[in-house]
Amino acid sequence: MIRFARRTVPAVALLACTGAFAAPDQLDVQLTMANPVVQGDVDVAVDVAVTNTTGHAVKVLKWQLPSKHLQGPLFRIIKEDGTPASYVGPLVKRVAPRAEDYVQIEAGATLNYRVELTGSYELGNGRHTVEYIARGRHGNEAVLASSSPLQLWTQGRSAPAPVTESTDALAASITYTGNCTSSEKTTLVSAVNAATTYATQSNSYLAGTPSGTKRYVKWFGTFSSSRWNTVHTHFTNEENAFKTKPLTLDCSCNDSGTYAYVYPNSPYKIYLCGAFWSAPMTGTDSKGGTLVHEMSHFTVVGGTDDWAYGQTAAANLAKSNPTKAVDNADSHEYFAENNPYLP
Repeated sequence: MIRFARRTVPAVALLACTGAFAAPDQLDVQLTMANPVVQGDVDVAVDVAVTNTTGHAVKVLKWQLPSKHLQGPLFRIIKEDGTPASYVGPLVKRVAPRAEDYVQIEAGATLNYRVELTGSYELGNGRHTVEYIARGRHGNEAVLASSSPLQLWTQGRSAPAPVTESTDALAASITYTGNCTSSEKTTLVSAVNAATTYATQSNSYLAGTPSGTKRYVKWFGTFSSSRWNTVHTHFTNEENAFKTKPLTLDCSCNDSGTYAYVYPNSPYKIYLCGAFWSAPMTGTDSKGGTLVHEMSHFTVVGGTDDWAYGQTAAANLAKSNPTKAVDNADSHEYFAENNPYLP
């Protein structure tokens, strides 16, 4: 995640709750392709139309809507063997939504987008089903989820390059890109140390007897040994990465609405953004915790996603869908930060 995207197929529903007990608003979403059969290594573009049929204006988060360049896995693409097409675009950790992060869709209005998929997804050859889904909820905001998939056939595409780790840097080293200043480099060394401590302590905690502890249930939901072991594996990999892998930290992003982002198939480079520098070193949404969040995204570490942002949404996700909580980067961060403390 950045921490801070022929035939017409009807898709669903954009749900926006106006209050705790209000019925959700539902917006009509449709996916279309000019030609669902694609030959060779060419761009694959999908058109997305979102129409407000509610009779009143509705606000939605910008990052839950499509865009030319995706900043999250807003589509679910399933290959004919049942496996998902790998998302290789940025995964972002974001700040709590600000007024400018919402888009208002007037009653009867339609927003149209064209999204090029091959820049963000590794598409092989054969039949694919394409669905539009939204991630990155912070609270009780709108939700997009398609009801019927679009069918796509690809032929003659080249195999993607394998995921490899950098061999250009020394193990357990830090390389800086993006014109990091001396003071920023000093801050980043402290942040890496804090993240290493968080990952080590979390790994040690999870190495104990698996059980439904208050801390585990708060962030990952109803206890199951398999999910506990999955989280334990993630933090084992995180500790190993922080202690033994060459990190690259980039200071070129200035977006005040974003903490950091990574490309999941490009370990171990983390891009730090505007909100990162004003965060505390430790504690909730900290610099150390942000690095834990981002490290969990790398495919070779945990391959986590961004289903929910913020402590409230992450805790609610643990209650409603423990499987997604185990796959949620903020859930890992808040478990590691453990603030307020839970045994």
